[in-house]
Amino acid sequence: MNKVVHFLKEWMLPCAIVLGISLYLVYHFAPGLHHMGTWLHPLVSEGQRLVIAVLLFFQFVKISPHDLKPSRWHLYALALQVLSFLMLAVSVAFTGGTLRMLLECAMLCMICPTASAAGVITDRLGGNLAGTVTYVVIINVAATFLIPLVIPLVNPSATMDFWSYVWHIALRVFPVLILPGLVAWAIRYTAPRLQRKLMRWASNSFYVWGVGLTLAMILATRALLLSRLGWAAVAGIVLVSLVSCFVQFFAGRRMGKEKVVSLTAGQALGQKNTGFLIWLGYNYMTPVTSVAGGLYAIWQNLFNSWELYEKEHAEDAQRGSRAQ
Repeated sequence: MNKVVHFLKEWMLPCAIVLGISLYLVYHFAPGLHHMGTWLHPLVSEGQRLVIAVLLFFQFVKISPHDLKPSRWHLYALALQVLSFLMLAVSVAFTGGTLRMLLECAMLCMICPTASAAGVITDRLGGNLAGTVTYVVIINVAATFLIPLVIPLVNPSATMDFWSYVWHIALRVFPVLILPGLVAWAIRYTAPRLQRKLMRWASNSFYVWGVGLTLAMILATRALLLSRLGWAAVAGIVLVSLVSCFVQFFAGRRMGKEKVVSLTAGQALGQKNTGFLIWLGYNYMTPVTSVAGGLYAIWQNLFNSWELYEKEHAEDAQRGSRAQ
């Protein structure tokens, strides 16, 4: 049993990536299953949002409202995301063809809010959970109001006004952001015994993220296959999403001299809610840009897997040296 737990700790994220891709490929290449698509896709999409809400609930259970305090690195991270997003949006407005599509992919990768699972990974790596959750709230609020400003700029056929876009995005974001916090804090102040039990269960949220990642990879594979892009365009999006992922993880790790701040900022800035990115690209931008969200999900979780692998082996080495 211990071997199984140890294996899951090290390899759960790569296994979830492979499982999610494989499940969609089975569905895609089995025509007999296609009649299930009318309910399977909404089930997977809403299932992923439910997982996000559960993950955030367990994170809010572990922290107090007083722990949500902005710090200097939050400002740096927000400035990087906002300024890069705006510069790329202006570039998109003055370009065309494949270059425009790639710039749009980069733009979405840079403004995409932090993933709910960032707190799970941050906590396991020894970072500051409250700092990550604080930034999840900050960047989701910023993205909700910033993205509608540039939609008409990059998508001239857009028909809704600013507040309509804000409302649509808020409906997508805030139910899975605000409600888990309200429920968790209501339990904290009305049922402390239950809260303590939930805090013990919170360590299992890492495995809940495995389910969420599997669902995210199903959506990502679907976006890629339905895009019908040529290999050159796919290669361009692969490169853009990889560079965007590297830049944000790297920049985040340079935002603090202390290891805790470095780890926290790196995860908060680099780990994205790719389900939101896919939804945003498909509904409000050039639809093929949703592919960038799927590819970004692969890169960020490969990086997360490597980080967890390194930490687990470092801890094993320390235990071994103490045993001697």
